[in-house]
Amino acid sequence: MLTIQFIRDHRETIVNRLKIKKFDQPDIIAAILDRDDERRSLQVETNRLQAELNRLSKEIGILFQKGEKEKAVDLKHQSSAIKEQVEQFERRFQETSEELNELLVQVPNVPHLSVPEGNTENDNRLIREGGKMPDLPGNSLTHWELGAKYDLIDFELGVKITGGGFPVFKGKGARLQRALISWFLERNTAAGYLEIQPPLLVNEASGFGTGQLPDKEGQMYHVTSDNLYLIPTAEVPVTNLYRDTILQAEDLPVKNTAYTPCFRREAGSYGKDVRGLNRVHQFDKVEIVQIQHPSRSYDALEEMVDHVEQLVIALNLPYRIMQLCGGDLGFTSALTFDFEVYAAAQNKWLEVSSVSNFESYQANRLKLRFREPGEKKPLLAHTLNGSALALPRIVAALLENNQTPEGILIPEVLHPYTGFTQI
Repeated sequence: MLTIQFIRDHRETIVNRLKIKKFDQPDIIAAILDRDDERRSLQVETNRLQAELNRLSKEIGILFQKGEKEKAVDLKHQSSAIKEQVEQFERRFQETSEELNELLVQVPNVPHLSVPEGNTENDNRLIREGGKMPDLPGNSLTHWELGAKYDLIDFELGVKITGGGFPVFKGKGARLQRALISWFLERNTAAGYLEIQPPLLVNEASGFGTGQLPDKEGQMYHVTSDNLYLIPTAEVPVTNLYRDTILQAEDLPVKNTAYTPCFRREAGSYGKDVRGLNRVHQFDKVEIVQIQHPSRSYDALEEMVDHVEQLVIALNLPYRIMQLCGGDLGFTSALTFDFEVYAAAQNKWLEVSSVSNFESYQANRLKLRFREPGEKKPLLAHTLNGSALALPRIVAALLENNQTPEGILIPEVLHPYTGFTQI
């Protein structure tokens, strides 16, 4: 979330920039500053009364030593009345702090100056595109038809076992999934990312730290008995490794990668490109996460975008990189680039990665800081993450784009991992 000082220093800019994100609520910003003013006043008054209590305590001790018991008792009554006042101020301070936090979590991150205006994905800005469009015959099959034909993916079995959106991968379909995961991880570790195997369940504090809670609780599967959440992305546990941590500037950047299954309820998404692997409730994804010095976070974002682009290029997939407009930009993100690949049989562009810079927004919630050499006061770090890559739509595009009358060709880079060159 935004810091109070940042809001105080840039109030008008924040109000105007958040309009790009379709957050036009200056009253909330005003209420935040009012609550903070009240909290500061309460703290000042509490400190004054506490100092008075300390003075009276010393004076009472001196009076008892002198034998002036009556005066000492009078001061004790006065001290008791002040203690009640202190308790009242402390209670009000706590209430005001809670009200302030409830307001702060409602305010999204401020979009970067380069973020274009717009309402939906149709207003996103094309940055660049590449790859060769496949030339498929008119009788080409979609990935769900190919999955059935070659016994790679069974959607009905998933419905039987769990429900819609939980596909079962079989045989070479399962091996293709495993090959992609291994190849992604090896490419990421070769680029300097440390591989992490995190838990798949997180607590409320972790969900809050990266911004899934309280904003997106309806999108996550909640294990109510233990009050834990199934992760929607590896970003959540991996970034939370550094919650309540003070790093040294020389430790930056921190670069981690992780493979995890991901779980998303996708509430409200029904009817929008939900066929086959286009939108599922459980899927595999490899993530890259960086913790960066604020002065280098946008260089790191460019580096991450380039890294993901090379993965897509190596898979010979037609792709395009889109800069998200304000209306399509995530709540916690300052700047996001989406990667889309073309699935030829569907004649659709499918999102396979989002690469984002959250600046200090997540770090403030996480209390993730770093200390410069020779400095006492720590500063908030910047956090970034990206999919490298999400598997379902990559698999969909690979199957559709590489189909031939003889079978489905496997990209050359995956041959050592699949053990076969064709399905």
